[in-house]
Amino acid sequence: MPNLAISSHQQAQLKAAEPLIWLNPNYQDKTTAPARPEADELYAANARLERCAPLLQRLFPELQASRGLIESPLLSTAPLNQRINTLGGKLLLKADHALPIAGSIKARGGIHEVLYVAEKLALEQDLLSSIEDDYAKLAGDEARELFSRYTLAVGSTGNLGLSIGVTGAALGFRTQVHMSADAKAWKKERLRKRGVEVIEHQADYGVAVEAGRRNAEADPHCYFVDDERSPQLFFGYATAALRLQAQLEQQGIRVDADHPLLVYLPSGVGGAPGGITYGLKQLFGDHVHCFMAEPVQAPCTLLGLAGEPGSEPLPCYEFGLNVDTDADGLAVGTASAWVCNAIRDLCSGVYTATDRQLYQQLLLLKTLEAIEVEPSAAIGCLGPAMLNSESGQQYLEQHQLSGRLDQSTHIAWLTGGSLVPADEYQRYLAHASSLE
Repeated sequence: MPNLAISSHQQAQLKAAEPLIWLNPNYQDKTTAPARPEADELYAANARLERCAPLLQRLFPELQASRGLIESPLLSTAPLNQRINTLGGKLLLKADHALPIAGSIKARGGIHEVLYVAEKLALEQDLLSSIEDDYAKLAGDEARELFSRYTLAVGSTGNLGLSIGVTGAALGFRTQVHMSADAKAWKKERLRKRGVEVIEHQADYGVAVEAGRRNAEADPHCYFVDDERSPQLFFGYATAALRLQAQLEQQGIRVDADHPLLVYLPSGVGGAPGGITYGLKQLFGDHVHCFMAEPVQAPCTLLGLAGEPGSEPLPCYEFGLNVDTDADGLAVGTASAWVCNAIRDLCSGVYTATDRQLYQQLLLLKTLEAIEVEPSAAIGCLGPAMLNSESGQQYLEQHQLSGRLDQSTHIAWLTGGSLVPADEYQRYLAHASSLE
């Protein structure tokens, strides 16, 4: 087994599928992330989403109110804060489960990459004269005829496939989504109803991605959205940090040395939480502390970040884990090497949780805040409790946070749920209630 920055005790916990919090020894060590992406790309992605807003507004009526902006609210949660935040300060929820079009955290990144492809083709074919042109014309017949010559493909457990498939199909692209065995049937059906070709694989997420990548390489008119290696996805996700900064300012919430920000992000392959972590660190530096959250059966980001810089992440299967979890969006066996190398010194740590714990948080969100999410999205709510553990307290003391917690802000990032069919959610809720 390769060298891992994980204690022997925690390795035993991983193998036993026991919850833990792992503190990243590479945090703030810039030498461990030599291939850092350029921050200019973050602002370029945000500018692209802004100039494509009229196009999105024309394609999706639900974006009329936001004038084409894809964004979610930042919610105050007094009852939930009182129940689960034992550290002090204020707990907020970033409601990406309610993001328009795709209903998950994957919306920003997936839609950004589709727009990147559409813009590139339109500029090359003179449908757009420049980036100052009217992008709404890309919803017209001439643009649809151009886009129909190309295929967009992606490998997904579900949510990224929805964002790519729905947006690509709306523009006129042929769209293919390679889906793993654990992807929910309702997500496959929703895609098919939008005219998306769903290709099912009786294996895990990694196999679906590799199959999609291989098929695209054989077709010069096929563009593969690579969740494991895509800068366009990564920076699309990262734009959430700019939006969050504005929302915090609107609510009068300060982020500085005396007012730390702690953020808890569900993680699968790592792209979305990695991009958001990157963006937040660009804006807030050492005043923000980002923790990834994963199921005990699929701690792939933990294993990826704990590896040596530049190395390939170790698959969860090497620890005897089977990636068997109801948190389907997080059911990933191997993390993205590209993302791990990009954020190796930016992520404060990773904690893991059982499915039972996820369902308990899902039930609390429903009963205390009337918020309905997928099990995977509820894992962020465990952040304050995990940081209140012995290991978490070590982090707080090491970074001089213990005396500032009363002035801290905690954000649990809710990643998916608004598109879940009612009967499916009721099954989640019934199962959660049965565990009480």
